[in-house]
Amino acid sequence: MNPFRASPARSTYRNIGVETAVANASPHQLIVLLFDGAIEAVGQARYCMERGDVAGKGVAISKAIRIIGEGLSSALDMEAGGAIAMNLRNLYDYMMKRLLEANLHSQPELLAEVTSLLYELRGVWAQIGQRSATVPVTSMPAPRPERRAVSYGAA
Repeated sequence: MNPFRASPARSTYRNIGVETAVANASPHQLIVLLFDGAIEAVGQARYCMERGDVAGKGVAISKAIRIIGEGLSSALDMEAGGAIAMNLRNLYDYMMKRLLEANLHSQPELLAEVTSLLYELRGVWAQIGQRSATVPVTSMPAPRPERRAVSYGAA
């Protein structure tokens, strides 16, 4: 049984969950969702590779490459991001090349390498998203509660 292949009902339920997550996500959460999709696609490719499913492996690797190239890499702001954005773009390019090599030579260790990199970057983005969620949207200080004297009987 393929753990990555969902029944029609599960697939529909999952699609609704993904659509809801995307609709309610912050920009950081959207990036995390892209990482999740890429990790899942690489996992599917590894499963197909182990089973000798050449066509499935190719489809899954193509999906991962598309997510990394069209999603993650194109989301980089090269002007505002400076050296960090450039380093990320280089890393994304490296991962896409490793995925192509894994597809051409059926090398699961390359898929494992890419998965490890994706998990590491996903963790960083998730932390950034958590930090930005705790920062107030406005720069105005929060109102202070009024201090009232408390009396425990007649004074």
